[in-house]
Amino acid sequence: MKLDRKDILKALETISIAGEGKNMVESGAIANVVTFGDEVVVDLVLHTPAMHIKKRAEDDIRKTINEQVSPDAKIKVNIKVEVPEKNEIKGKAIPGIKNIIAIASGKGGVGKSTVTANLAVTLSKMGFNVGVLDADIYGPSMPIMFDVENEKPISVEVDGKSKMKPVESYGVKMLSIGFFTSPSQAVIWRGPMASKALNQMIFDANWGELDFMLIDLPPGTGDIHLSIMQSLPVTGAVVVSTPQAVALADAKKGVSMFLSEAINVPVLGIIENMAYFTPEELPNNKYYIFGKEGAKDLAEDLGVAFLGEVPIVQSIREAGDYGRPAALQTGSVIENVFDEITRNVVSEVVSRNENLEPTEAIKITTMAGCSAVKK
Repeated sequence: MKLDRKDILKALETISIAGEGKNMVESGAIANVVTFGDEVVVDLVLHTPAMHIKKRAEDDIRKTINEQVSPDAKIKVNIKVEVPEKNEIKGKAIPGIKNIIAIASGKGGVGKSTVTANLAVTLSKMGFNVGVLDADIYGPSMPIMFDVENEKPISVEVDGKSKMKPVESYGVKMLSIGFFTSPSQAVIWRGPMASKALNQMIFDANWGELDFMLIDLPPGTGDIHLSIMQSLPVTGAVVVSTPQAVALADAKKGVSMFLSEAINVPVLGIIENMAYFTPEELPNNKYYIFGKEGAKDLAEDLGVAFLGEVPIVQSIREAGDYGRPAALQTGSVIENVFDEITRNVVSEVVSRNENLEPTEAIKITTMAGCSAVKK
């Protein structure tokens, strides 16, 4: 049996790289195809170092050739990663803070703040120095989740300047607008006032040495998000969603915002919250109340990593209300869940830092939108 190169190229025109619109041949991802009797060698060029993208592309090529050309074909796929020049963005890191992770969601009520709190304490348990900036100006919840709602940041002198000292709980440093308002007081601010408050908590604070700063963003894709990315070189973004279609539609917009050419912040992956419910008395049963694996499928479609799923467990809600994040429950299912998700986040951060240059802050312009600017 002799394979025909034209038949193979025609077959490869039916598949594409995850997250790309054009097929592999049209996009130029297929650099070369060589046949030797029943053997075929495909040279593939990818523009992302993510392992799951490479694995899926290789599997798609093998499956397509076997199904459309010959089931007996012996296939070898050579993969080369070339990161486009436009993705190698440069900028100055904030002294003392190694990685800044934005935790976002397109939609409210998906448990983003709960996920942020549990990621933070899990990172701290792993031995990292962690800070949390509660950027949800209109609905700050971190003080409650860390049982410090009655605390107030104190002033310390650093290099002759007065700085805010973040409140610390469970080994996590944090600042929130909730520390400066009473629990019953509504924050009624326009965008510029909110942005100014955020800048003060970022630059007028003595954060010290941090391996990770997690930023709990408000829902949507608005003023606060732009203010954060204008002020800070964000290492990457994590998007939280529940499995149902309504939440996924907004999560997709959140991913699109970060990946847009003007903002260009790497998306580390998607976390599926409230993935399923398991009754305590029926530990082997799973009830997919909001749908099954919706966020996982979205991550695959968008070509970003799926970081893990968090089940609906009553103790997560109770722990957040009582001010002790559920991931601190030693030996529990929730501790194991957040251990795995946090390891995946750290792994994606390491991969991102090895393959891309540091992110730079963006410049907000009046008419033209956003553009990158070196600080």
